Amino acid sequence: MSSFPTFNDGSGHTSAISKEWLVTNGIGGYASSTVIGENSRKYHGLLVASANPPVDRRVLLSSLDEELVVGGEMFRLAVHSYPDTLYPSGFDYLERFFASPLPTFEYRVRNIRLIKTVFMIYGQNTTVVRYKLLNPDNEDLVLRILPLVANRGFHELRKAIDVSFTEICIGRGIDLSNDDVLLQLRSNMKFRQDPYWYYNFEYELERERGEAYHEDLYNPGYFEGYISGKVGEFYVVASDSIPAGLSADHNSDVSSVIEIINMEYERELSRQIDLYERYRFNEDLPKKLSVATDPFIVHCRSAGSGSVIAGYHWFADWGRDAMISLPGLTLVTGRFGDARKILRTFSWNCSYGLIPNRFSDDGISPPDYNTVDASLWFIHSLGRYYSYTKDIGSVREMWDTVLSIIHNYREGTLYGIRMDDDGLIEHEGQLTWMDVKIGDVDITPRAGKACEINALWYNALRTAAHLGELLGEDVGDHVEMAILAKKNFAETFWDPEVKCLYDCVSVNEDGSLLKDASVRPNQILAVSLPYTMLDREKERMIVEKVHEELLTPYGLRSLSPDDSRYAGRYGGDRNSRDRAYHNGTVWPWLLGPFITAYIKVNERSSLSKEFCRQLLLNLECHLDEGGIGFISEVFDGDLPQRPGGCIAQAWSVAEILRAYVEDIDS
Repeated sequence: MSSFPTFNDGSGHTSAISKEWLVTNGIGGYASSTVIGENSRKYHGLLVASANPPVDRRVLLSSLDEELVVGGEMFRLAVHSYPDTLYPSGFDYLERFFASPLPTFEYRVRNIRLIKTVFMIYGQNTTVVRYKLLNPDNEDLVLRILPLVANRGFHELRKAIDVSFTEICIGRGIDLSNDDVLLQLRSNMKFRQDPYWYYNFEYELERERGEAYHEDLYNPGYFEGYISGKVGEFYVVASDSIPAGLSADHNSDVSSVIEIINMEYERELSRQIDLYERYRFNEDLPKKLSVATDPFIVHCRSAGSGSVIAGYHWFADWGRDAMISLPGLTLVTGRFGDARKILRTFSWNCSYGLIPNRFSDDGISPPDYNTVDASLWFIHSLGRYYSYTKDIGSVREMWDTVLSIIHNYREGTLYGIRMDDDGLIEHEGQLTWMDVKIGDVDITPRAGKACEINALWYNALRTAAHLGELLGEDVGDHVEMAILAKKNFAETFWDPEVKCLYDCVSVNEDGSLLKDASVRPNQILAVSLPYTMLDREKERMIVEKVHEELLTPYGLRSLSPDDSRYAGRYGGDRNSRDRAYHNGTVWPWLLGPFITAYIKVNERSSLSKEFCRQLLLNLECHLDEGGIGFISEVFDGDLPQRPGGCIAQAWSVAEILRAYVEDIDS
């Protein structure tokens, strides 16, 4: 459990707004803000609902502003930034914050304590905020809670002039609708209508990212409760559809609703504690990461299907991310049913041998298929699923997808993906995980034959051959293609001068080969995958090169600092970030394959395992910065290697946990 100190003079404000908490509901929705309760991103909110699980997410309720009236004096506990103004400064009264097991804020006003806890009801777009007031001196107190409503897509920002709400007020709550989206607020306190717009909220982290960062928010009124005893308990429920039993319209209903809320609280609390305690790990890091896997696993779209949110706050479900993450999220944690559902989702959506690169944010538009590696990762993850479960029935169910992938890659499919005469896969540009474009410019041009794609191709062929034999299928073609690919891989990709792999090989207009000697981390997959093509000495030299030029305490750099294109800082506006994204920025997920490869070439020695254990344990301090309890998407390539991108990234958490369990702790 991480506790954060009070920020009682504003000097810690900059630090505080970059420490963020997150709770989720298992269908893509979430609640998230900072440790002082100030929203520093447009993606923050107490109810960010998934209208079409797990996507089409909308910030319905931005925040709840608490006001405590003691002896006629007002104390405001909220925190907001406006142009050149920070008001109120509720962190003056914030004594402690705990992110786990559930986000909890502890305020003190004089001798009065207010404990605020936030949780979501699993499987529903419903957030519950519980308040407990401890009033040892029996002072007459009034608690007012002002909801600030956004009701917008989470990528957007709005101004008051663009929004109007339809409102229906009931005694203990209000319904607000806009753009056919409903927000329902309920409480055991009376609701008093007093509509008001607040203008020009500033979201500092959006400003730093070069994005729009001003917003107006609507306050329809306030909830008000009175306390005259030593203890007072209140709640506010926010939902796109209030669950049965959570709407107290009469005084007689209040006690039963509080019982239901307490029951839902205990259920979610127990679920979080169980995630932490169910595993056999002796060290805190893998236990914490086991808990951190849960928010990425989502139920969605149709019965029997599941998916993976690639990163919070802004990513939806991406095929590549889901397949890379699947072993760490579901297999090492024993969530085999979820693994099967995730594989099934992407198998059902395979087209022309390609699983989706990503599903649309709106949940209506068709998926994008512009990826060369996601399908190969699918076969890899299906193989890993079988190795953990021995569930041959599910392998048989998805066997046609495996055959479709291999057939289409061999014969040629969309985006120029095809097997060449040498048995290696070639493809058009921006189809690997290094896929950034600015306008028409490929920032990391890798058209042709990429080293990790062909490592994945060989691994997929060998995995398919193994699974096919178990099914009694004829896999002779798979074996022959694998032999051909292996025969030509080293000749095509080995760089004898640098003693590692060329990153990508393409053909010039005159027919000559253009070999990209950039030292990038992609080559580590040619060592780490279950089936590999190189001799042990070449594998050892690859690991040494990656260790020497790319390894940092937080992951692997995406490009060697010795390269003239190296960018050591990930920040600034979108174009600046995109240029650095795969040109030096550190990626934590790559620690997973690095550790697998490092321990492999060192013959799984105890010294190699201990080196890797310490490498991972160094990450534990990061769990208290950025997204609390999570691992960020990226870090700067240069010291001090600040975290960036998403505060919680699926493959960052998953690959580090997988490597710990499969390689270090085995």
